[in-house]
Amino acid sequence: MKLWKQLVISLVILVIGVMAWVRFVPGAGAMLAKVGVSAPIIEAIAKPQPAEETAGQGRRGQGQGAGNQTPIVVTQAADMAVVNDRLNAIGNGDAILSATVTPLATGNLTEVLVKSGDRIEQGQVIARLDSDDQKVAAAQAKLNRDNASEKVERNRKLGNAVAIVAIRDAEFALQGAELALQTAELDLKRRDIIAPSKGIVGIITVNPGDYVTTSTPIAVVDDRSQILVDFWVPERFANKISVGQAVSATAIAQPGSELAGVVHAIDNRIDQASRTLRVRARIDNPDDTLRAGMSFSVALTFDGDQYPTVNPLSIQWSADGSYVWRVAGDKTEKVPVKIVQRNADKVLVDAKLTKGDVVVTEGVQRLRDGGTVQIAGAPAAGAADGKPAGTSRGDKEQKVTEAEAAK
Repeated sequence: MKLWKQLVISLVILVIGVMAWVRFVPGAGAMLAKVGVSAPIIEAIAKPQPAEETAGQGRRGQGQGAGNQTPIVVTQAADMAVVNDRLNAIGNGDAILSATVTPLATGNLTEVLVKSGDRIEQGQVIARLDSDDQKVAAAQAKLNRDNASEKVERNRKLGNAVAIVAIRDAEFALQGAELALQTAELDLKRRDIIAPSKGIVGIITVNPGDYVTTSTPIAVVDDRSQILVDFWVPERFANKISVGQAVSATAIAQPGSELAGVVHAIDNRIDQASRTLRVRARIDNPDDTLRAGMSFSVALTFDGDQYPTVNPLSIQWSADGSYVWRVAGDKTEKVPVKIVQRNADKVLVDAKLTKGDVVVTEGVQRLRDGGTVQIAGAPAAGAADGKPAGTSRGDKEQKVTEAEAAK
């Protein structure tokens, strides 16, 4: 033990011993007076406490003990809050219609009629392949068709002079020639590369003179009059989202603009890996400020689920689970709760609580079901007549004694 602690303990023992010696040993006060201790100090040590005052203090202590038997608690009113009323997600944008244009035949490009950024219409020719052979084949097929048609007409004019079999053979030959002509014209038509839809042409990666096949992309055409945004939502929202529901979106690259849209399509199954549902929203793009591939922040609102909220300090635990203490009048009641969502300032619970119910937050250690409590800051039961609830008979006797002394 340190030296200063030993000195303090020795000094305390010495003072207690001196007080006991002065109080119980006759003549001890005179000896202290000879040493130089003043008379008031000796009187304070040696004078015993009056019996009436001691009794009064005992009664006051009993009164205070009786007043402290009722637990004093701090409470807070329960409130209501809504959860699952809003959904935020990040999605990717795409054009309402996007097509990669490829040739329907193989050959060498002779010309490209559009450039990147051009707005084109459906059916417009954007490039051509060499077509000399196809033109010759179409002309030959047309000539054969004309000859077959003339032969049929001639046989029909001759009538009975020509056998029926010869007439039928000429008609079959005409039909074959017409089919050959249609095939040749189709081959010639396919030398023109046509846009399958309207939109804006992307970057063209081929040039005149390149040999292309049916799998060579000539250009990508995007119709971005509307933008489709694909995003994923948790599976608990699967039954809350419907086609046509309003959607609010903001382009990440344009944070100041808020866009309005609707739910365009909903997938028919939940992704097992992520437990999310794919949803597609449609947003109008009249000013052509949005592009395919942009990222969007999407928000949807719902009616939500309403639950009571309590202070986090009010949640207690037992073998049966979590619960809170509710105060009705001056009686306590244990209410089982199930935690739905825990926040920093409040806890959403599933319980038989209503808005305004008084719930205990502090002083829960001495509570029991059906017990009486006093709410801190509220007047006690004994203070109804305007007198302090802690006044006892000992206090009254002390006041009488003080009044007599004053006289």
